[in-house]
Amino acid sequence: MKKVLVVDDEPGLRQSLGLLLTDAGYTVTAEQNGRRGLDRAIAEAFDLVLCDVRMPEMDGLTFLREYRQRGGGALVIVMSAYGGEDAAIAAMKEGAYDYLPKPFRPDEVVLTLRKAEERERLRQEVAGLKAQLAAGPAERGLIVASAAMRQALELVTRVAEHNTTVLITGESGTGKEVIARAIHRASPRASKAFVGINCAAIPEALLESELFGHVRGAFTGASADKTGLFEAANGGTILLDEIGELPLALQAKLLRVLQESEIRRVGDQKTRRVDARVLAATARDLEAEVRAGTFREDLFYRIHVVVIELPPLRDREDDIAPLSRHFAARLAQRLGRPLSLSDDAIAWLEQQPWPGNVRELENAIERAAVLTNHEILSTADFRSEPLPSPISQDLGEKGEGRSTLREAVEDAERDAIIAALKATDGNRRAAAQRLDVSLRTLFYKIERYGIS
Repeated sequence: MKKVLVVDDEPGLRQSLGLLLTDAGYTVTAEQNGRRGLDRAIAEAFDLVLCDVRMPEMDGLTFLREYRQRGGGALVIVMSAYGGEDAAIAAMKEGAYDYLPKPFRPDEVVLTLRKAEERERLRQEVAGLKAQLAAGPAERGLIVASAAMRQALELVTRVAEHNTTVLITGESGTGKEVIARAIHRASPRASKAFVGINCAAIPEALLESELFGHVRGAFTGASADKTGLFEAANGGTILLDEIGELPLALQAKLLRVLQESEIRRVGDQKTRRVDARVLAATARDLEAEVRAGTFREDLFYRIHVVVIELPPLRDREDDIAPLSRHFAARLAQRLGRPLSLSDDAIAWLEQQPWPGNVRELENAIERAAVLTNHEILSTADFRSEPLPSPISQDLGEKGEGRSTLREAVEDAERDAIIAALKATDGNRRAAAQRLDVSLRTLFYKIERYGIS
């Protein structure tokens, strides 16, 4: 049911519009002047606002101007008995969606609201189609064949149209950001910004400023005001990747943003309203983090509304062939030459454990394509890498006593990480570079294997 805010200083009109719009199926809230109306419009989410032009304390045009400046996104329809065409033009310039001259008939009001809703629906639909057409093949949709991923996509479809917070879980490289972008593209916010931040990749001292912004002079080097990522995502979607890496102090501030829909820049005294849908992703077991005291329980339950769990690639073998062909086709376009995969190469790829999941599969195909001039990649192109990784070197020597290939791979991974950390004197960033993995992946693996 659509929510409407009526802002008018005439009690009789407020009452009659309330009755009329309630009968038409709207939920109606009313305020008696522009100042109170503005506070209410910012504090709550409304779909439509009916606002008079001449009111005490704050007139309708000032209301419009301040409402838009503060990020208000509802459709505003201005009402006035004065000014005629000039008043209508002035209102449109300030961001009004339509203009209703007083006096008006009851059916006029309802028809104007219905038309506004339909025009907005069409605008969002067109914007969404434009965004899809502008996107590359990988951005337009997900490449899935397995039952597990089809189930995940069904959840994406169900949650996309709502503003519900979604937690996306899965190992590093399983496609959590791809799922988050799919939710955004399928949502009414598709025409607005999608902003992603990796909470593990930014130093703790800078993270608060990145998320919420800062004001000039807030700290050494803050020579100008800076807009944070939450404000940049206003009206759109923000993805907090690796949310489990957030320090406890920032977790408390994030909880306030989720509960109050407002942020405070570092060094600022005032709060700012934001309307950003929050998606979170993690490779960590957040329930275990809560038990360990490293993740706030109240924040966990606030983001644990809808959970989309992405299984590792080794558990969805049916996805390997279509993903591989998709990556090869995309590479062919980028490299400017024909490129495909032989049946034996596909079969070989399907047999690999892929501890780095989809990201590792894509990298393997790119590496094979770059290191050979063959138009059709065969198994030999994947097996003849000049510099075998530490994992492949160790499998033959140390994997013999384990019962499964996965266990042998895990042993080799653990040994490779320990060796890299020793070689870099414990410098994790240098170790990640040495292993050719992201810092986030290394952090996850260190915790997974209990490496101290």
